[in-house]
Amino acid sequence: MRRPGIRLSTRIALWVTVLVPLLVTAFGLLLLPLVNRDLHHQEDAALTDRAAAVLPSVRTLLAADRRGKPKAEQNQQRKVINDALDSGVRVASQDGEVLVAMGPQPGDAVRLPTRAGGPVTVRGGGRVWRVLTVRIDGAAPGTLWLVVPSNSDDPQLAAVRRRVLLIALASAPVSGAIALAVAERGTASLRRLSRRAAALDPGAGAAAFAHGRTGTAEVDELASAIGLVLSRYDDQAARTAQALDTARSFSSAASHELRTPLMSMRTNLDVLAGHPELPRGERAEVVQELQQDHARLLELLTALHTLARGDLVDVSAFSSTDLAELVDAEVADAGRRRANAVIRTELPSRLRVFGWEAGLRIMLANLLANASLHGRGSDGAADILVRLRATDGWAELTVDDAGPGIPAADRAAVFHRFHRRQDSPGSGLGLTLVAQQAALHRGTVSIDDGPGGRGCRFTVRLPLPGAGGADGPGAGLPARRDWLSG
Repeated sequence: MRRPGIRLSTRIALWVTVLVPLLVTAFGLLLLPLVNRDLHHQEDAALTDRAAAVLPSVRTLLAADRRGKPKAEQNQQRKVINDALDSGVRVASQDGEVLVAMGPQPGDAVRLPTRAGGPVTVRGGGRVWRVLTVRIDGAAPGTLWLVVPSNSDDPQLAAVRRRVLLIALASAPVSGAIALAVAERGTASLRRLSRRAAALDPGAGAAAFAHGRTGTAEVDELASAIGLVLSRYDDQAARTAQALDTARSFSSAASHELRTPLMSMRTNLDVLAGHPELPRGERAEVVQELQQDHARLLELLTALHTLARGDLVDVSAFSSTDLAELVDAEVADAGRRRANAVIRTELPSRLRVFGWEAGLRIMLANLLANASLHGRGSDGAADILVRLRATDGWAELTVDDAGPGIPAADRAAVFHRFHRRQDSPGSGLGLTLVAQQAALHRGTVSIDDGPGGRGCRFTVRLPLPGAGGADGPGAGLPARRDWLSG
């Protein structure tokens, strides 16, 4: 069994508990050298000031020593010591004789610097000292050293170090508790979102997951992602349901429409099996009926399959397509297959639409097949005129024939599934496919009288790219996708 992980608020509190003491300690350690440097500057400034105060007395002392006046020398020694205050002081004549050595300073074994300049650090006897060396020139030359203990070993600095460590240790539980409280409050909206997502009914879909903004960007982004996933799930569920409906409708329609030709074929097969001595002429007639029933079965199944494809096609199958080129190709194919049809065309050199090429071919093939079959004149030939032009943001395709036409009252019904005249050899789905493809391409199809009131005219209008939002996949497909299942 998988163990639950650590909560986000607990993780944040633990990290803060560890990091805050480390940061306090790190910044304290960075601060101590700065404090120590400031103290050195103060010491150095004090040494420089004291050297300036002591220097006149030292000059007088060196002059008395050079003239050999012990009493004057003793008086100047006391004055030098008084001027040096609490600093260690050492004065040596030019020949190296130490005239004054008083106050805190390294032992005689520690060699003091002889080069004049700013204060320097000297170590000796387990201690650290700051030493200022002053070279005295003139009639009585010599060297003055002023010495003070360094603050690097100052007890105050050690106390500051201890306090930094104590603050670091004390900050661990305090910062952890504060971080836990803040994290608990900060992740409350995330926990609410998690509870809502866990309690969500998958059947309710994205509509049940309405999320108001919390002001926390991460939570809002996660909620948007969940809503997007639910929307995609809804879309996929709808497509799956539609596919199931289409499959059921396909099965139902096929079983209903195929029953008659199958029974006819069974009867004819029984006749052939039960009467092997049947005359040749009657046998040929039975075989011809079997061939016709087989062709009808094949045409019906093909039409149902094509209708199902149109109901389930996705917008990703659509692309920019030259409709003029497709019309020209389908007209040429229809002319080869239908010898009794004369098909004339008036086409532009190019006219592009955003469409499903296979679906457009299905629409054109069925329009031409319908005109060739039902648009025959009195001489039995079909005279068909196909025009294509662009008008007012639409691609307009017209197919005129010289047949008997369709009464106005029956024009809407010809697009219904399995609607056909009693003498029609077709499946009754050809014009349904035309209407389906026109709707899928966000267009229309209509029926009117032919030129001069003679024959019939089918008009298909499809939006051109840039007109009516039909310029790319973003245009989407129409809501109605039930030509087979409806």
